[in-house]
Amino acid sequence: MALVRKNKALDQLFSSDLSFDQLYPKSIQELAYRHWTPLEVAKKAAEYLGSESKSKILDIGSGVGKFCLAAAHYRPNAMYYGIEQRKNLISYAETAKEKLGLNNVSFIQGNFTQIDFARYDHFYFYNSFYENLLGTPKIDNSLEYSGELFNYYNFYLYRQLGKMPEGTKLVTFHIVEDEMTEGYHIVGEDLENQLKYWVKI
Repeated sequence: MALVRKNKALDQLFSSDLSFDQLYPKSIQELAYRHWTPLEVAKKAAEYLGSESKSKILDIGSGVGKFCLAAAHYRPNAMYYGIEQRKNLISYAETAKEKLGLNNVSFIQGNFTQIDFARYDHFYFYNSFYENLLGTPKIDNSLEYSGELFNYYNFYLYRQLGKMPEGTKLVTFHIVEDEMTEGYHIVGEDLENQLKYWVKI
């Protein structure tokens, strides 16, 4: 009976973004529209990235962990990792993870330039670097922002992705095609071309 109640509660949480976002404080919910991955996007991305059992998928700039948590629910055969600089956002992600009872998610506090990409199989990227551009909405004022950082982070990301082996999958949300590194080819698009599925050939 307890399992049935738990399943019903999970179904309710994943019934809409509004329901899911109740896992977070009001101040975090208010940022959802611009900064957190919608459930529809997470489900579609997880179906592509998590199709292989035991795949390790990295979310670059994971915020409060919404993509990782939703993807882990939709595709529990894979492992999801989120890298995020802000300690408070990691804390919100960990709290939501506990409430959802997920064991195939892990969050890392730090800058993505400090991790080894080779430890992961596939990647998700909802352009977290745009905060560095002048006039773009920010999550908060806890980080340094600049156009130089935007360029540096993009260069670093694409260089690391370029080192990955053939068959590496990537899903991007809200980036333009000419921003992607060479070697990755689009194999599908969704949501008026805002969601793109890539593979390295």
